[in-house]
Amino acid sequence: MNEHLDALSPAPVWRHFRTLCNTPRPSGHEAQLVAVLETWAESQGIDHDRDAFGNLRLRKSATPGHEHTPGLILQGHLDMVAQANADHAHDFRRDPIRTYVADGWLHAEGTTLGADNGLGVAAILALLEDPELTHGPLEALFTLEEESSMGGALGLADDWLEGKLLLNLDSEDHGEVFIGCAGGADVVVDARLPSAALKADECVLRLSLSGLKGGHSGLDIHQPLGNANRLLVRVLRALEHVDARLLNYQGGTLRNAIPREAFADVALPADEQQEAMAIINALGQTLRRELGSGDAGLQLVAEPVSPEGAEPLTLDASTMLVAALHAAPCGVERMSADVPGVVETSNNLGVVSLEQGRFHVCALVRSLHDSAVVAMADRFNALFGLIGARVSVENAYPGWVPNPDGALLKRFKACHQALLGYAPAVNVIHAGLECGILGSKYPHLDMISFGPTIRGAHSPDERVELATVEEFWRLLRALVESLTSR
Repeated sequence: MNEHLDALSPAPVWRHFRTLCNTPRPSGHEAQLVAVLETWAESQGIDHDRDAFGNLRLRKSATPGHEHTPGLILQGHLDMVAQANADHAHDFRRDPIRTYVADGWLHAEGTTLGADNGLGVAAILALLEDPELTHGPLEALFTLEEESSMGGALGLADDWLEGKLLLNLDSEDHGEVFIGCAGGADVVVDARLPSAALKADECVLRLSLSGLKGGHSGLDIHQPLGNANRLLVRVLRALEHVDARLLNYQGGTLRNAIPREAFADVALPADEQQEAMAIINALGQTLRRELGSGDAGLQLVAEPVSPEGAEPLTLDASTMLVAALHAAPCGVERMSADVPGVVETSNNLGVVSLEQGRFHVCALVRSLHDSAVVAMADRFNALFGLIGARVSVENAYPGWVPNPDGALLKRFKACHQALLGYAPAVNVIHAGLECGILGSKYPHLDMISFGPTIRGAHSPDERVELATVEEFWRLLRALVESLTSR
């Protein structure tokens, strides 16, 4: 599978990326890939071990004569976001990712590509097997469950890693280097809401909102993209005019992906169905105008469905729930005053569901300030507490405080200028890189993050620019070799 990747350059990187595409690795299901990498390491004579969480470490001794070079940790995560278009059947636990090249970019057929963070992992593996590379002591750290919970980094063993420098290869903008990132936390809301039997004069409509682009809830949160949950809740709010009662709801599948689709069933008086359809059609046109070219594919449709066995929420419960969702923070909350053009605080209303009266939300709050994450989570607690919901904060992770004077950054900038002919942009990213967590466990680490250009991460539009992979690889090799000289 994916034989065409073998024809791309740099060949060692793409050969390993082909292995990653052919080995299913959604978050929480990385065991098969870990076994493949351990077998590969043994074939290369590379030491390997795991910590209690299951994170994988590979170790390679320094090139003779460079044993006293500061130890370097090469870090990436093994899991990928599992997102597929609604019309594309794909089992991420069993099926390989099918790729194709178009206009200088590598894409996947109807699914996420896994370039995030597969290309970083592939580059690390290519470095470890490079017989011509001059290097100091190398450690490759491959973490688990980054996309779902940062679980691997949070569960990383203390006093396990030996290196003093760390290269995180999980960034997505060629020509840039990142020295700081947002922290974050999952805000989970659960409630049991009262329902009442369908009335004899009520019918049921099924609402479907689809066709949005989706995207990364950190990198793309400031883009003019629609959030399917935010938009469909707006439709439900408008349907309160005809006493609609929410029956069930499903929107989004991952808390760190901007939701592309959302679906709901509502009960309403049968004699109000025509009015409801008029409201839905008019609002669909309004939403398309508002989104404009930023997310032009929106489709909003409604159709009658069988009401058999339906038991929607009571009118009061439905009204209160929709109002709470409508008022919930979503999108950019504040731009940074200290880092121009960078989002400071945001929230992604990622997963929303209602089934048989059981309501659930999983939102992802991010901020450059840990205190702002706490404050946003408390707003959820205050808001959804009004409807009797339980609110918890889970999987919190710290931000990565920038160090613009780090020695590793200076070395990277010099290599970038010498090899590519221009200075890299030094930035802070709103996404949640693992560096913040790693730095909290190993505060002595000098860290930077860089990578090739990836667009549409966390969505089936994910793609990587081939030319930037070539330059990323050259830069990575040059940097590793430069660290052996004073």
